[in-house]
Amino acid sequence: MSRIQQTFDALKAQGKKALIPFITAGDPHPALTVTLLHTLVEAGADVIELGVPFSDPMADGPTIQRASERALAKGVSLRQVLAMVSEFREKDGETPIVLMGYANPIEAMGMEAFVAAAAEAGVDGVLVVDYTPEESAAFCAAMNARDLDTIFLLAPTSTDARISQVGQLARGYVYYVSLKGVTGSGALNFDEVAERIPKIREATGLPVGVGFGIRDAETAKRIAGMADAVVVGSRIIEEMEKYPDDAVARVKGLVADIRRGVDAASK
Repeated sequence: MSRIQQTFDALKAQGKKALIPFITAGDPHPALTVTLLHTLVEAGADVIELGVPFSDPMADGPTIQRASERALAKGVSLRQVLAMVSEFREKDGETPIVLMGYANPIEAMGMEAFVAAAAEAGVDGVLVVDYTPEESAAFCAAMNARDLDTIFLLAPTSTDARISQVGQLARGYVYYVSLKGVTGSGALNFDEVAERIPKIREATGLPVGVGFGIRDAETAKRIAGMADAVVVGSRIIEEMEKYPDDAVARVKGLVADIRRGVDAASK
């Protein structure tokens, strides 16, 4: 059983929902990433999504695009991201880490080499935005062989056929993109989210995390009342972008507040 499944099972037994914050590795500075990972755990993260910087992050809005640009300008590579996870694992052997990124860096390293290195570093899951279910059989097989979870995105536009395909391949959890757009855009349609989540759960048998558009404790509370996990990214990056010299404290305060919102949905 993966660390991700163990985490969701333990939370379900407690009647709680997961908080999954996202940061981009290397932003605002590579030396700060491991500290930020531990800070997220201290503030209440159950799972962490760690973004792998990429020059053309097609699913990400301007905020996370800028985070990737800042990290790339400092020379952060996929191998360095894996080294950051290894360093995090020296003190934390429990919190699941999911790498979130794009195919190009993985293909450049070599798929088998990447999966082996990710397992060695202590990664628990990988979400590759531009690996579609139709093209992911080999990647999923390599991941499964190393007991790593392959996370997939679903969206309001996903067809029943696509949801079924994801259900056959995905492990860990499914990331439901609540908006028709990029990260950090638009306003949440809570009714649509509430309608879609049960269908995804039924088709995949996996917990469903909801992201895109969650910006504060109140929206986190509403989503946690429907989903199994709340994913927050752009809002955290914004805080670090605005207060780079006080990033750790600002992130800790923001995530702790969102944690309170998530927990309020369980009361």
